Amino acid sequence: MKQIKNDHYTYRVTWSEDDKEYIGLCAEFPSLSWLDTSMETALSGIRSLVYDVIKDMKKNNELIPEPIASKQFSGKFIVRVPPEVHRKLVLEATENGISLNRLASSKLAG
Repeated sequence: MKQIKNDHYTYRVTWSEDDKEYIGLCAEFPSLSWLDTSMETALSGIRSLVYDVIKDMKKNNELIPEPIASKQFSGKFIVRVPPEVHRKLVLEATENGISLNRLASSKLAG
């Protein structure tokens, strides 16, 4: 099985109760998976599949997903919540003597 040299994609292997096998997944390619009875082979299989897909994407001049590990993040994103939730969070932050941002960050880090 061929694999990408210096592969920085995000892989995960988990048990699939429905299939009664391990399933290899890649976060950057959510439509791909690889089933196997062995954890190691499920990982090797998904990595090989990603290699083949990227090779095909290159041949077709398609945009190849950037590995999450290689991306730079600002630390900012917008979350919309109902006004009553916003009010409740502001009240909680105020009662705790912290900013709404700090409260939201601590809840998300949870």
